[in-house]
Amino acid sequence: MNEFIKKISSPFFVHNEEKYFWLLVDPDRVSSDELISLADSAQKSGVDAILVGSSILMQKSLENAISVLKENCELPVIIFPGGRGQIASNADAILFLTFLSSRNPRWLVDEQVLAANTIREIKMPVIPTGYLLVESGELTSVSFFSTTPPLPRNKPDIAVAHALAAQFMGMHAVFLEGGSGAKNPVPVEIVEEVAKNIEIPLIVGGGIRSPKEAESRAKFADVVVIGNFFEKYENLSMLKDFADAIHSAR
Repeated sequence: MNEFIKKISSPFFVHNEEKYFWLLVDPDRVSSDELISLADSAQKSGVDAILVGSSILMQKSLENAISVLKENCELPVIIFPGGRGQIASNADAILFLTFLSSRNPRWLVDEQVLAANTIREIKMPVIPTGYLLVESGELTSVSFFSTTPPLPRNKPDIAVAHALAAQFMGMHAVFLEGGSGAKNPVPVEIVEEVAKNIEIPLIVGGGIRSPKEAESRAKFADVVVIGNFFEKYENLSMLKDFADAIHSAR
């Protein structure tokens, strides 16, 4: 198992100086050939891990997509599930998400209860994660399907309170996200304030479209996640620029 996955799967892991770049892949949005290109480019460019998941997986098998990725790179592949139906035995780990910014019991506990036995049976390493959706300037897929409003982007104290709740409830990480295809990324001010106030790893993603935006958030977060930007084939040439910016952030 990847060393960072081992660390983040442990309840005793705290912030360190290492910064990580995770590439998010939505199997519904890329072809099999594009998956091969993504995997190869990610391996060569310094990506640390690949997240796989979708707000609504309709067209492709998650397990098949993971197989293609793992056949074409040696990076750990982590499931970022949009629901209990997105579980595959060939991944290296799964983010066991609790949608803490929601008030919908389906995403707070129902999906987790229904997924738990399946995850146990396939012996999948889990990363218990408090998921916090932050306002991005427009309606995103995750906000629409979860029927839940995002946290306000101009009130860092609300995000901090939710992140602390995640930590005190025993979660191993906090994921601040603007949502798939977010118009604006999570504000740096929120990332900084949350990082200052929690002792568990902080993941941030959604709406990041430049190495500068990635670096500014990596100064405070442990992991930066980027997805939609690299669904355009012409942007793959920038993977190393993003990796270098994130890894050099201090």
